[in-house]
Amino acid sequence: MLIELEKRKEPSKAMLYLTPVIAVIATMLTGAIIFSLIGHDGFGAVAKIFLAPLLDTYKWQDLGVKAAPLILIGVGLAIGFRANVWNIGAEGQYIMGGLAGTGVALATWGMTGWWILPLMCLAGIVGGAAYAGIPAFLKTRLNVNEILSSLMLTYVAIQVLYYLMRGPWKDPDGFNFPQTRLFTDDQILPTVIPSTVVHLGVPLAFLVAIIAWFVMSRSVFGFQIRVVGAAPAAARYGGFNTNKTIWAALLAGGGLAGFAGILEAAGPFGQMVPQFPTGYGFTAIIVAFLGRLHPIGIVLAGIILAITYVGGELAQSSIGLPAAATGVFQAMMLFFLLATDVLVKYRIKLASAVKAGDAA
Repeated sequence: MLIELEKRKEPSKAMLYLTPVIAVIATMLTGAIIFSLIGHDGFGAVAKIFLAPLLDTYKWQDLGVKAAPLILIGVGLAIGFRANVWNIGAEGQYIMGGLAGTGVALATWGMTGWWILPLMCLAGIVGGAAYAGIPAFLKTRLNVNEILSSLMLTYVAIQVLYYLMRGPWKDPDGFNFPQTRLFTDDQILPTVIPSTVVHLGVPLAFLVAIIAWFVMSRSVFGFQIRVVGAAPAAARYGGFNTNKTIWAALLAGGGLAGFAGILEAAGPFGQMVPQFPTGYGFTAIIVAFLGRLHPIGIVLAGIILAITYVGGELAQSSIGLPAAATGVFQAMMLFFLLATDVLVKYRIKLASAVKAGDAA
């Protein structure tokens, strides 16, 4: 028996939502086999990475903190992806947003007032959006591919971060360590659940996802984004400006990435350090596609990827799994998602070897 693909009359909605589940299950099984073959406890690693964070209630707070930036960045990227605007540089926008908010924190260091933290968040959004404006300008004015420009700008952002940490923004009382001053109480996100690390950024991320769902499904802006992405010719005929849509998509993605950046700086980090680039901007690409570019789906995908982060840390400390294992599982998840996407438009059909030979 041979396997062949038969084109469906129309895309399968069932497979559209089932393939992410298949991708996660395939990742778990393949990961277990691969790590067993290289000498690790493969099935134990899968249990630690995917199940332990869910079974250990103490780790639920960590899941929320890890999922928040992934959800924020993933929602922003999904807006662009729906418009066929491929922003791959969210990591750089995340960094620049964190730096912009940190700049406000350093400028107001020693001051008090409720207004400081909102101003830092606003600066983070503006910083991330402004950085995303560079590839938007290059795309609309010079037709430069936004994939390359946004990605390359990520490494520029990292160098800017290193320069500031080792130079102008270095803590004068930090024993020459490359880091800024610790943020003050008025510059740090408050916790929303006592005796946990769940800060205000966690509910804000879920709120942003809900707002994005409403905007994308119930507003003219959301309709414009979808039409430009699905049918550019029809969008032009309907009076939608493609260049304005590119700007809007990139600014929205950059703004949310920058917002995630300052929430991380004012939350888990409590200052700016060279270790601030965490890869969230790249992981959020997986989150966006795993969530089918839908804000609610992105919330679920963000939690799944957060599980791999928390579970990866548990696997390192308990069974000695390499730190890179988390990235391997995340990459496999994206690979299997892309591979199984073919089932949305095609169905698997068994063909006999005789029939296949006759056809040849």
